[in-house]
Amino acid sequence: MANTIVTVQGGSVAQPTLLGQGPARIPTGGKIRPGIMVLTKRAAEMPKAKEIYRQGVADGHSFEQIERTLKEALPQLKSPLVPRNVPWFTVRAQDFSNPEVAQQILDAYGEERGQGRRLYRFPVVFPADHWQSVMPHELAAWGTHEKRFWSQYSADGVTRHCMCHAPVPMDHTGRRTIRIFGGRKTMLREDNGGVCDPESCPEYQARQCNLTGRFLFFIPGIRTISALELPTTSFYAMSNAIQRFQAIGHMRGGRISGFLGRARETFYLTKVLREVPHIDENGRAVRVPQWIIELEAPIDVTALLRDGEDTETAIMQASLAEQVLEGVPAGHSAAVDKPVEGDVKSVEESAPMRPGHPTLEQLLGRAEAMGLDTGRFQQYADRRWGRGWKINPHGRGRAWDEMERYAADPEGYADKIDCALGAVAGRV
Repeated sequence: MANTIVTVQGGSVAQPTLLGQGPARIPTGGKIRPGIMVLTKRAAEMPKAKEIYRQGVADGHSFEQIERTLKEALPQLKSPLVPRNVPWFTVRAQDFSNPEVAQQILDAYGEERGQGRRLYRFPVVFPADHWQSVMPHELAAWGTHEKRFWSQYSADGVTRHCMCHAPVPMDHTGRRTIRIFGGRKTMLREDNGGVCDPESCPEYQARQCNLTGRFLFFIPGIRTISALELPTTSFYAMSNAIQRFQAIGHMRGGRISGFLGRARETFYLTKVLREVPHIDENGRAVRVPQWIIELEAPIDVTALLRDGEDTETAIMQASLAEQVLEGVPAGHSAAVDKPVEGDVKSVEESAPMRPGHPTLEQLLGRAEAMGLDTGRFQQYADRRWGRGWKINPHGRGRAWDEMERYAADPEGYADKIDCALGAVAGRV
């Protein structure tokens, strides 16, 4: 079984290695925040906390660093910071492995709207075609130092399990842990049967387990080999993004990665103020205004629907470019492709098996050599590729390729032509 190739569910073909087998993960090198953290009401009443917070923000420290400094200086404050929803994204140097990237992003896409230069909207390019890969998400409950429980779907994508870390194994003496290769093992959570059911989960009901997700992307013009990430806990932001991913993917043959069109259009991430439905503590449905992350795709949708023609267009343009480089006027075939008058050789011998731009004479000659009626063949070709196929080098090339496929079965090709023309006559 050495070097066996297997297909990872929801991903591409993967090859087993010493370090394990699984879907490729997208490495990240920086984090753009969806909002800011501010002092709690209690912390804001302490002058020392206010000074630490102000200095940390001025120095460009991450909010995790600021909160850690606050807890060290003021141990009585267990949770000195709370998130605040704002209309911009937060970009701080300490959130990037290369701190200069933060300034590059602000210089390229930051805007001045009266509150300093902020990041309100920016273009993104996704590195994979599966939205689950570029927007991973889960329900997770965190402890002080690590993730305690998290959701994970089964291989069939139907059952959602509740997972946790497996106990560290001990040796036969029961006093010494066994050295683990490949990191800690995971297992189904035992006390709930390994089933993730938020409505009956005590951690979820106590707001200890929450939905978390993140967008993984590259920003055009920002030079970094690692992707950037934007975390979010908004169900509405992720649900709306999935709809955008699926809509664009449907129009692009399943692709959401890379630029969206020939004009290098991209997705955009921004924020919009929306009234979000919310169930209060009394079970009443209320609506509260929130700044929600929104994935935009400001593109010409009709251009996406024409993308299927790109391959044919590229081949036709390449053929025309070849003629220009060879000094042959556009729309004319090269003289070397024309059959010599009086030549008694068959078309199979006088023409290459796939000329770059076969002439109409070559095509009709080959049709005749296959025993086809050239008149009916031209009627069939007009119906199949349009009346302009005769003067279009690419159109003639497609006709040649089709005859090539039926070279060993000319009678079958004749039947196909008869059926096609017969169907047309029947409709008339």
